[in-house]
Amino acid sequence: MNHLRSLTYQPPMNPQERFPFSLTVLQKFDGIEFTSPVTFFVGENGTGKSTLLEGLAVAIGSITVGSLRADQDNTLKHAQQLAEHFSLQWQIRTKKGFFLRAEDFFGYVKRLKEMRMEMEKELENVNRKYQGRSAFAIHQARTPYLSQLGDMERRYGDGLDHQSHGESFLALFQNRFVPDGVYLLDEPEVPLSPLRQLVLLSMLKNMVANNAQFIIATHSPILLAFPGADIYSFDEFPLRKVAYDDLEHVKLTKDFLNNPNSFLRHL
Repeated sequence: MNHLRSLTYQPPMNPQERFPFSLTVLQKFDGIEFTSPVTFFVGENGTGKSTLLEGLAVAIGSITVGSLRADQDNTLKHAQQLAEHFSLQWQIRTKKGFFLRAEDFFGYVKRLKEMRMEMEKELENVNRKYQGRSAFAIHQARTPYLSQLGDMERRYGDGLDHQSHGESFLALFQNRFVPDGVYLLDEPEVPLSPLRQLVLLSMLKNMVANNAQFIIATHSPILLAFPGADIYSFDEFPLRKVAYDDLEHVKLTKDFLNNPNSFLRHL
């Protein structure tokens, strides 16, 4: 089921004069329909797919992985300006889900590590401060910090920073995906090996079965192969749906894998 049905765009006066309204994709853009629970934005770097996704995240009011609302994130000022010209049409409005950029993920991992260190330091402070007090008093003082550390361990084991980038990325998804959410992911394949991209596809399938909706900007031919997904190419204007086998990303990857020497000899 799709929660978000469509986005419509009303450009400002003289949109060509300033970013992000100067992007070519926005010159002939009036909106987009979401007819599949999984929608992909694909195109070369600089075509505007990430910017459009960021504007959509702001318009939805998505929470970033760092737990800050996209419309309050100072790194998304341009997207906040763009979102003022978006109108959203919902089938069922949901506030579940999140918006993920690779840089947010690595910042989140760092913050989790800092939080764990803070909790451990507070436990040491309690031990010093409550020295000589009753076991009950010490237990009461330690409980809030032990509870937070226990919750982090249940979610992420020893910590996302103790895992490879790919492992920690998938662990984050496993612990943050909930049914009935709308998830906006910007190039989630970046830290993932081909095998782990297949694992992510399996996660997407399971979440779609639980009424989740995904809008994903990607370069990955593996992710783009998700069955029944809508794929919008940002390499042609106005935006239009493109079949998987007609994507330049897919054609080039197939050609390279079938005959890498035909490409490498020109290096």
